[in-house]
Amino acid sequence: MTPLRLCIVTLLAMTAFAGNSLLCRLALKQTGIDAASFTSIRLISGAIALWLILSLRKGARRDGGSWLAALALFVYAAAFSFAYVSLSAGTGALLLFSAVQATMIGWGLWKGERLRVWQIVGLVLALSGLVALLFPGLSAPPLDGSILMLGAGIAWGIYSLRGQAPGDPVCATAGNFLRAVPLAAVLSVVLLPWMKLDFSGVEYAILSGAIASGVGYAIWYTALPGLKAASAATFQLSVPVLAAAGGITFLSEPITLRFLFASVAVLGGIALVVLEKRRGLTSLR
Repeated sequence: MTPLRLCIVTLLAMTAFAGNSLLCRLALKQTGIDAASFTSIRLISGAIALWLILSLRKGARRDGGSWLAALALFVYAAAFSFAYVSLSAGTGALLLFSAVQATMIGWGLWKGERLRVWQIVGLVLALSGLVALLFPGLSAPPLDGSILMLGAGIAWGIYSLRGQAPGDPVCATAGNFLRAVPLAAVLSVVLLPWMKLDFSGVEYAILSGAIASGVGYAIWYTALPGLKAASAATFQLSVPVLAAAGGITFLSEPITLRFLFASVAVLGGIALVVLEKRRGLTSLR
Protein backbone atom coordinates (compact mmCIF):
# COMPACT_ATOMS: atom_id res chain seq x y z
CA MET A 1 0.00 0.00 0.00
CA THR A 2 1.41 3.40 -1.00
CA PRO A 3 1.94 6.02 1.75
CA LEU A 4 -0.82 8.23 0.28
CA ARG A 5 -3.32 5.38 0.15
CA LEU A 6 -2.35 4.31 3.67
CA CYS A 7 -2.96 7.83 4.94
CA ILE A 8 -6.36 8.03 3.22
CA VAL A 9 -7.45 4.61 4.52
CA THR A 10 -6.34 5.48 8.06
CA LEU A 11 -8.17 8.81 7.95
CA LEU A 12 -11.34 7.02 6.78
CA ALA A 13 -11.09 4.62 9.72
CA MET A 14 -10.61 7.43 12.24
CA THR A 15 -13.56 9.30 10.73
CA ALA A 16 -15.70 6.17 11.08
CA PHE A 17 -14.71 5.78 14.76
CA ALA A 18 -15.55 9.43 15.46
CA GLY A 19 -18.78 8.89 13.53
CA ASN A 20 -19.90 6.37 16.14
CA SER A 21 -19.95 9.11 18.77
CA LEU A 22 -21.83 11.50 16.50
CA LEU A 23 -24.41 8.95 15.36
CA CYS A 24 -25.10 7.76 18.89
CA ARG A 25 -25.42 11.28 20.25
CA LEU A 26 -27.61 12.33 17.30
CA ALA A 27 -29.91 9.36 17.85
CA LEU A 28 -30.27 9.80 21.60
CA LYS A 29 -30.56 13.60 21.52
CA GLN A 30 -32.69 14.24 18.44
CA THR A 31 -34.81 11.08 18.08
CA GLY A 32 -36.98 8.99 20.38
CA ILE A 33 -34.93 5.75 20.35
CA ASP A 34 -33.78 4.41 23.72
CA ALA A 35 -30.17 3.51 24.52
CA ALA A 36 -30.78 -0.26 24.85
CA SER A 37 -32.48 -0.47 21.46
CA PHE A 38 -29.70 1.59 19.88
CA THR A 39 -27.14 -0.84 21.32
CA SER A 40 -28.97 -3.92 20.03
CA ILE A 41 -29.51 -2.53 16.54
CA ARG A 42 -25.90 -1.34 16.36
CA LEU A 43 -24.51 -4.76 17.27
CA ILE A 44 -26.88 -6.63 14.94
CA SER A 45 -26.02 -4.29 12.06
CA GLY A 46 -22.30 -4.58 12.78
CA ALA A 47 -22.48 -8.38 12.84
CA ILE A 48 -24.33 -8.48 9.51
CA ALA A 49 -21.92 -6.03 7.85
CA LEU A 50 -18.82 -7.89 9.05
CA TRP A 51 -20.13 -11.27 7.96
CA LEU A 52 -21.02 -9.84 4.55
CA ILE A 53 -17.45 -8.54 4.29
CA LEU A 54 -16.12 -11.99 5.21
CA SER A 55 -18.37 -13.63 2.62
CA LEU A 56 -16.67 -11.53 -0.08
CA ARG A 57 -13.22 -12.72 0.98
CA LYS A 58 -12.26 -16.04 -0.53
CA GLY A 59 -11.03 -18.58 1.99
CA ALA A 60 -11.78 -16.38 5.01
CA ARG A 61 -12.44 -18.22 8.27
CA ARG A 62 -15.75 -17.61 10.01
CA ASP A 63 -15.16 -19.15 13.41
CA GLY A 64 -13.24 -16.37 15.14
CA GLY A 65 -13.86 -14.53 18.37
CA SER A 66 -14.62 -15.63 21.91
CA TRP A 67 -17.34 -15.18 24.50
CA LEU A 68 -15.03 -13.22 26.82
CA ALA A 69 -14.17 -10.73 24.08
CA ALA A 70 -17.86 -10.56 23.10
CA LEU A 71 -18.77 -9.72 26.70
CA ALA A 72 -16.23 -6.88 26.71
CA LEU A 73 -17.63 -5.66 23.38
CA PHE A 74 -21.18 -5.72 24.73
CA VAL A 75 -20.26 -3.86 27.92
CA TYR A 76 -18.48 -1.22 25.85
CA ALA A 77 -21.39 -0.80 23.41
CA ALA A 78 -24.06 -0.64 26.13
CA ALA A 79 -22.17 1.75 28.42
CA PHE A 80 -21.26 3.87 25.38
CA SER A 81 -24.92 4.26 24.40
CA PHE A 82 -26.22 5.04 27.89
CA ALA A 83 -23.37 7.53 28.46
CA TYR A 84 -24.33 9.49 25.34
CA VAL A 85 -27.77 10.15 26.77
CA SER A 86 -26.13 13.01 28.66
CA LEU A 87 -22.60 13.58 27.28
CA SER A 88 -21.62 15.72 24.30
CA ALA A 89 -19.92 13.97 21.37
CA GLY A 90 -16.47 15.46 21.99
CA THR A 91 -16.46 14.95 25.75
CA GLY A 92 -17.64 11.37 25.40
CA ALA A 93 -14.96 10.55 22.83
CA LEU A 94 -12.25 12.11 24.99
CA LEU A 95 -13.32 10.16 28.08
CA LEU A 96 -13.59 6.94 26.06
CA PHE A 97 -10.18 7.32 24.48
CA SER A 98 -8.56 8.23 27.82
CA ALA A 99 -9.95 5.12 29.51
CA VAL A 100 -8.93 2.86 26.61
CA GLN A 101 -5.35 4.09 26.68
CA ALA A 102 -5.18 4.03 30.50
CA THR A 103 -6.35 0.40 30.50
CA MET A 104 -3.73 -0.65 27.95
CA ILE A 105 -0.94 1.30 29.66
CA GLY A 106 -1.97 -0.15 33.03
CA TRP A 107 -1.89 -3.67 31.60
CA GLY A 108 1.62 -3.04 30.30
CA LEU A 109 2.76 -1.90 33.75
CA TRP A 110 1.13 -4.98 35.32
CA LYS A 111 3.08 -7.16 32.88
CA GLY A 112 6.37 -5.58 33.93
CA GLU A 113 6.83 -2.66 31.54
CA ARG A 114 8.62 0.35 33.00
CA LEU A 115 7.86 3.96 32.16
CA ARG A 116 10.65 6.30 31.09
CA VAL A 117 10.86 9.82 32.54
CA TRP A 118 8.95 11.51 29.71
CA GLN A 119 6.33 8.78 29.79
CA ILE A 120 5.73 9.52 33.48
CA VAL A 121 5.44 13.23 32.64
CA GLY A 122 2.95 12.37 29.90
CA LEU A 123 0.91 10.15 32.20
CA VAL A 124 0.73 12.83 34.91
CA LEU A 125 -0.26 15.41 32.28
CA ALA A 126 -3.01 13.19 30.89
CA LEU A 127 -4.37 12.39 34.36
CA SER A 128 -4.32 16.10 35.25
CA GLY A 129 -6.35 16.88 32.15
CA LEU A 130 -8.87 14.18 33.00
CA VAL A 131 -9.23 15.45 36.59
CA ALA A 132 -9.67 19.01 35.31
CA LEU A 133 -12.41 17.85 32.94
CA LEU A 134 -14.34 15.94 35.61
CA PHE A 135 -13.78 18.36 38.52
CA PRO A 136 -17.15 19.63 39.78
CA GLY A 137 -18.26 22.94 38.29
CA LEU A 138 -20.78 24.54 35.99
CA SER A 139 -19.07 23.25 32.84
CA ALA A 140 -18.29 19.77 34.15
CA PRO A 141 -19.89 16.88 32.23
CA PRO A 142 -22.61 14.87 34.03
CA LEU A 143 -21.03 12.47 36.52
CA ASP A 144 -23.22 9.47 35.68
CA GLY A 145 -22.54 9.77 31.96
CA SER A 146 -18.82 10.25 32.61
CA ILE A 147 -18.60 7.12 34.77
CA LEU A 148 -20.45 5.10 32.14
CA MET A 149 -18.13 6.31 29.37
CA LEU A 150 -15.02 5.57 31.43
CA GLY A 151 -16.45 2.09 31.98
CA ALA A 152 -17.01 1.78 28.23
CA GLY A 153 -13.38 2.74 27.66
CA ILE A 154 -12.10 0.16 30.13
CA ALA A 155 -14.21 -2.51 28.43
CA TRP A 156 -12.91 -1.46 25.00
CA GLY A 157 -9.35 -1.50 26.33
CA ILE A 158 -9.87 -5.08 27.52
CA TYR A 159 -11.40 -5.95 24.14
CA SER A 160 -8.39 -4.43 22.37
CA LEU A 161 -5.97 -6.42 24.54
CA ARG A 162 -7.90 -9.60 23.75
CA GLY A 163 -7.69 -8.72 20.06
CA GLN A 164 -3.87 -8.75 20.05
CA ALA A 165 -3.88 -12.54 19.71
CA PRO A 166 -2.70 -13.94 16.35
CA GLY A 167 -5.30 -14.60 13.67
CA ASP A 168 -7.62 -12.76 11.32
CA PRO A 169 -8.85 -9.65 13.23
CA VAL A 170 -11.86 -9.12 10.93
CA CYS A 171 -12.97 -12.73 11.46
CA ALA A 172 -12.51 -12.37 15.23
CA THR A 173 -14.44 -9.08 15.27
CA ALA A 174 -17.30 -10.62 13.26
CA GLY A 175 -17.50 -13.53 15.69
CA ASN A 176 -17.47 -11.21 18.68
CA PHE A 177 -20.24 -9.02 17.24
CA LEU A 178 -22.34 -12.11 16.57
CA ARG A 179 -21.87 -13.39 20.13
CA ALA A 180 -22.68 -9.94 21.57
CA VAL A 181 -26.10 -9.85 19.86
CA PRO A 182 -27.88 -12.20 22.34
CA LEU A 183 -26.36 -10.26 25.25
CA ALA A 184 -27.82 -7.05 23.82
CA ALA A 185 -31.15 -8.80 23.26
CA VAL A 186 -31.27 -9.73 26.96
CA LEU A 187 -30.64 -6.08 27.87
CA SER A 188 -33.46 -4.96 25.58
CA VAL A 189 -35.84 -7.52 27.09
CA VAL A 190 -34.97 -6.42 30.65
CA LEU A 191 -35.60 -2.78 29.69
CA LEU A 192 -38.62 -3.56 27.51
CA PRO A 193 -40.99 -1.26 29.49
CA TRP A 194 -38.76 1.69 28.51
CA MET A 195 -38.32 0.69 24.86
CA LYS A 196 -38.85 3.47 22.34
CA LEU A 197 -38.26 3.07 18.63
CA ASP A 198 -37.97 5.91 16.19
CA PHE A 199 -37.41 5.57 12.43
CA SER A 200 -34.57 8.10 12.34
CA GLY A 201 -33.06 6.62 15.50
CA VAL A 202 -33.08 3.15 13.96
CA GLU A 203 -31.38 4.56 10.84
CA TYR A 204 -28.65 6.14 12.95
CA ALA A 205 -28.15 2.86 14.85
CA ILE A 206 -27.84 0.89 11.59
CA LEU A 207 -25.33 3.40 10.21
CA SER A 208 -23.37 3.22 13.47
CA GLY A 209 -23.28 -0.58 13.43
CA ALA A 210 -22.87 -1.35 9.73
CA ILE A 211 -20.75 1.57 8.52
CA ALA A 212 -19.00 3.28 11.44
CA SER A 213 -18.37 -0.02 13.29
CA GLY A 214 -18.41 -2.92 10.80
CA VAL A 215 -16.90 -1.24 7.74
CA GLY A 216 -14.81 1.07 9.96
CA TYR A 217 -13.10 -1.83 11.72
CA ALA A 218 -12.50 -3.63 8.42
CA ILE A 219 -10.85 -0.48 7.00
CA TRP A 220 -8.76 -0.03 10.16
CA TYR A 221 -7.49 -3.60 10.07
CA THR A 222 -6.56 -3.08 6.41
CA ALA A 223 -4.41 -0.09 7.33
CA LEU A 224 -2.97 -1.44 10.58
CA PRO A 225 -0.28 -3.73 9.08
CA GLY A 226 1.25 -0.72 7.33
CA LEU A 227 1.38 1.40 10.48
CA LYS A 228 4.01 1.25 13.19
CA ALA A 229 2.65 0.74 16.70
CA ALA A 230 3.34 4.32 17.73
CA SER A 231 1.88 5.69 14.49
CA ALA A 232 -1.32 3.68 14.95
CA ALA A 233 -1.80 4.96 18.51
CA THR A 234 -0.97 8.52 17.46
CA PHE A 235 -3.50 8.46 14.63
CA GLN A 236 -6.14 7.48 17.19
CA LEU A 237 -5.50 10.76 18.99
CA SER A 238 -7.48 12.39 16.18
CA VAL A 239 -10.75 10.61 17.10
CA PRO A 240 -11.80 12.90 20.00
CA VAL A 241 -10.85 15.95 17.91
CA LEU A 242 -12.93 14.74 14.94
CA ALA A 243 -15.85 13.89 17.26
CA ALA A 244 -15.71 17.35 18.86
CA ALA A 245 -15.60 19.01 15.42
CA GLY A 246 -18.58 16.94 14.33
CA GLY A 247 -20.46 17.84 17.51
CA ILE A 248 -19.94 21.54 16.80
CA THR A 249 -20.95 21.20 13.14
CA PHE A 250 -23.93 18.84 13.33
CA LEU A 251 -25.17 19.19 16.92
CA SER A 252 -24.28 22.82 17.69
CA GLU A 253 -22.43 21.66 20.81
CA PRO A 254 -20.36 24.34 22.54
CA ILE A 255 -16.65 23.89 23.22
CA THR A 256 -15.65 25.17 26.67
CA LEU A 257 -12.24 26.30 27.87
CA ARG A 258 -12.32 23.38 30.32
CA PHE A 259 -12.76 20.91 27.44
CA LEU A 260 -9.99 22.57 25.38
CA PHE A 261 -7.55 22.48 28.29
CA ALA A 262 -8.43 18.88 29.12
CA SER A 263 -8.10 17.81 25.47
CA VAL A 264 -4.64 19.33 25.08
CA ALA A 265 -3.47 17.83 28.38
CA VAL A 266 -4.95 14.36 27.85
CA LEU A 267 -4.06 13.94 24.18
CA GLY A 268 -0.65 15.55 24.60
CA GLY A 269 0.12 13.38 27.62
CA ILE A 270 -0.90 10.18 25.87
CA ALA A 271 1.17 11.17 22.83
CA LEU A 272 4.21 11.54 25.09
CA VAL A 273 3.66 8.08 26.57
CA VAL A 274 3.18 6.41 23.19
CA LEU A 275 5.97 8.16 21.28
CA GLU A 276 8.49 7.84 24.11
CA LYS A 277 7.69 4.12 24.34
CA ARG A 278 8.44 3.76 20.65
CA ARG A 279 11.69 5.72 21.05
CA GLY A 280 12.72 3.46 23.91
CA LEU A 281 12.08 0.33 21.86
CA THR A 282 14.08 1.76 18.95
CA SER A 283 17.07 2.52 21.19
CA LEU A 284 17.16 -1.09 22.33
CA ARG A 285 17.62 -2.47 18.83
